[in-house]
Amino acid sequence: MIKGTPELIAERREAIINACEKLYQTMSFREITLKEIGNEVPFSRPTIYNYFQTREEIFLALFQREYERWNRDLAAITEQNETLSNRALADRIAKSLEKRPQLLKLLAMNNYDMEAASREELLIAFKTAYGRSMDTVRAMLRKFRPDMKDAEIQSFIYVFFPFMFGIYPYAAVTEKQQNAMRAANVDFTYRSVYEIVNACILRLLGETET
Repeated sequence: MIKGTPELIAERREAIINACEKLYQTMSFREITLKEIGNEVPFSRPTIYNYFQTREEIFLALFQREYERWNRDLAAITEQNETLSNRALADRIAKSLEKRPQLLKLLAMNNYDMEAASREELLIAFKTAYGRSMDTVRAMLRKFRPDMKDAEIQSFIYVFFPFMFGIYPYAAVTEKQQNAMRAANVDFTYRSVYEIVNACILRLLGETET
């Protein structure tokens, strides 16, 4: 049992996640340790173990928070619009992911190992946020594409959500990677997160890019 008021518990949990998020801006997953995270929080490192037992659990909590933020963005699109054309819907969803690079970067990680090293209750909380994203996209399609059948909506979900795992590596290409592709004579055209997501959704909705 974690001691302290609900406010203090929530504050410290957020501080740990924020520390992980800050480090992840300049360091890789492999480089970030509980010691590194402990150096960023305003309390003793052993206190972290009251909230998270592994580094993977902290990353999973950060991942969950990113999904929850994206869920709010998607819900706002649904609530603030009565109708949207295919192109407008693709535009809104693409823009919602364009401003969530952290979510896309986390999606590109080895989620299998992250989930395997986390306790079940934390994994359930993460899966709840993830599932809510799928439910929110389903709700958007039902509202803005009432002609789509349930099987078509499910097909959209089955294609789009796995597709999201590959967005970041294609959009965040480093100079080193670009040099390697040129040396290997790989024909590659840089495309932004917005362009990649927009193109995918348009194709899934039966539209073509102009």
